[in-house]
Amino acid sequence: MSRLPSTDYLVIGGGIIGVCVARELRRRHPERSVTLLEKEPELGQHASGRNSGVLHAGFYYSADSLKARFCREGNRALRDYITSRGLALNPCGKLVVARSEADHAQLDELLRRGTRNGVRLQPVSAEEARRIEPRVKTCERALWSSDTATADPTAVIAAMREDARKEGIRVMAGAAYLGRIGETIHSAAGLVDVGYVVNCAGLYADRVALDFGFSQDYRILPFKGLYLYSSESGPGFRTNLYPVPDLRNPFLGVHFTVTVDGHAKIGPTAIPAFWREQYAGVDRFDPAEFVEIAWRDLGLFFSAGFDFRRLAVEELRKYSRPHLVSLAGELATGVRTEDYREWGRPGIRAQLIHLRTRKLEMDFVLEGDARSLHVLNAVSPAWTCSLPFAAHVCDRITQLAG
Repeated sequence: MSRLPSTDYLVIGGGIIGVCVARELRRRHPERSVTLLEKEPELGQHASGRNSGVLHAGFYYSADSLKARFCREGNRALRDYITSRGLALNPCGKLVVARSEADHAQLDELLRRGTRNGVRLQPVSAEEARRIEPRVKTCERALWSSDTATADPTAVIAAMREDARKEGIRVMAGAAYLGRIGETIHSAAGLVDVGYVVNCAGLYADRVALDFGFSQDYRILPFKGLYLYSSESGPGFRTNLYPVPDLRNPFLGVHFTVTVDGHAKIGPTAIPAFWREQYAGVDRFDPAEFVEIAWRDLGLFFSAGFDFRRLAVEELRKYSRPHLVSLAGELATGVRTEDYREWGRPGIRAQLIHLRTRKLEMDFVLEGDARSLHVLNAVSPAWTCSLPFAAHVCDRITQLAG
């Protein structure tokens, strides 16, 4: 096995969090070497390049959460980055609608959270909502978020990779992490001696962390997200349309997203996946993962700390195109199954679950020490939060490593 040049910082995982952390480390420590290790041939091939592209405003999250802390700032920072690099941005906003009077209490809670989080959020009547989006359906009232936008996540991460190279970060794509031998990391490209390891491995963050003695109480549980794209020839949607979510779950429900180029898509699903990269058919099938995750899902089906049984059944029904379209049709008029035939690239959500409580972790989770830091849970809105969250990760490294 060949030996590679040593590095002061090794970041494992070339998604949006990994590349932002690597760039922030380089900015703070220009005299030190930073290496980014990614198993795929290009960066952002998993969640970071397959997400909805929505820049969230930050009103879903409780004020004491890291998500609330970083989402508003991240929205502004990522917008600035996108415009500074000349990338496309669609400032289309978002309407959160009430499907019945039963949703009004949750609308009020979202407004309270938005106020506490310092987010611009405007209550509107049904008539005002229709002026924003003529096709919207809502019961009496809705919430309008003018700061929500959409962008192209693949273009963003490509620009960040280019910046990282210019800044002197060694980007090693096609070089999977294979294990740890003392202070030496074993990768597909060779052995590398490392001063400090930052684990941003997404779907495999728990496995990497276990090699360092962390993630003892946590495991990644994968959920598959699918979108259906519109082929409507008439007037499209002006804004994103979301239902009032069940705030007990980390999923926002089936909604309309207006893409950066103005097209509409509906989704996503949150279907339990049976191996970590179950994108299509038996692609990347791993029998050991299948046994582990199927066994864990079975246990959750009977004794989860949340209603996993109902969630799993509801989400599996969304494999049906007519059912998914019918759910979207609760939010807007003129929604026809025949206009939604094209499935987009699936994504896999790397959702962390606490093994003892059997509950899904709703916020970002970090564990580490003086030699390594592990980003165990970086789910939505991690893309929006990526720049300030990377700064937070580097703050923690400074605290731990001294």
